[in-house]
Amino acid sequence: MQRLTVPAIVQMKGKEKIVMVATYDFLTASLAEEAGVDVILVGDSVANVMLGYDTTLPVTMDEMLHHTRAVARAVRRCLVVGDMPFLSYQASEEEAIRNAGRFLKEGGAQAVKLEGGKEVVEKVRAIVEHGIPVMGHLGLTPQKVHQLGGYKVVGRNEEVAEKLMEEAKELEKAGIFSLVLECVPWQLAKRLTDELHVPTIGIGAGPYCDGQVLVLHDIVGLTPRSPKFVKRYANLREEVLRCLREFREEVKEGRFPTLEQSYE
Repeated sequence: MQRLTVPAIVQMKGKEKIVMVATYDFLTASLAEEAGVDVILVGDSVANVMLGYDTTLPVTMDEMLHHTRAVARAVRRCLVVGDMPFLSYQASEEEAIRNAGRFLKEGGAQAVKLEGGKEVVEKVRAIVEHGIPVMGHLGLTPQKVHQLGGYKVVGRNEEVAEKLMEEAKELEKAGIFSLVLECVPWQLAKRLTDELHVPTIGIGAGPYCDGQVLVLHDIVGLTPRSPKFVKRYANLREEVLRCLREFREEVKEGRFPTLEQSYE
């Protein structure tokens, strides 16, 4: 089975929609691989989904590498992208390069993602120059949740929209191979998609991006609540609860295990 490469993802722009899911462990990554997903993002959203934090800010490099290794062991075809956590790239170019490299060397990823616009352009350029593919991320950038004042749509204001356009083009010049657009108006996402040469991957950014990403746990309905932009394709939360309650009941009543489920 041939692995999807960064150039292959870039070449999909305008020809084939890119499917990306965020997931964090061997089991769910193997399911994404079997389903034919193109890209797996080991997102810093692991902080919220798996580790119980209110924001993505507390997750560490060591934790991100732990989850990235688990995902990388599960896949042979998908492109694996490691999400650089808060303060793993902001302090200096040297630190950004070193931590990005750890995702490839220690985590088994083929690329990294980092958030931000003009403030990270030079770091993006430096990382790319050291042979590490970079996915950009504009719009709602959760690592700046306190600065933004919460999770909200970004780019409705014309001035902010123009700033995002400018920053996207600067990131493209710096060498990103794709750009996540999170919670931006669909009109702006379409314009960015039309004007950029690299693929855009939307999350809450409408139907005109070159691809889409959602968290796997949201897709299958394991999370208790989901944002407006999520489509839940199942309600596994209720099914898991049903199974666990039935298991608890059978154990309490002595109906599990039966002799047929026991060794002699």
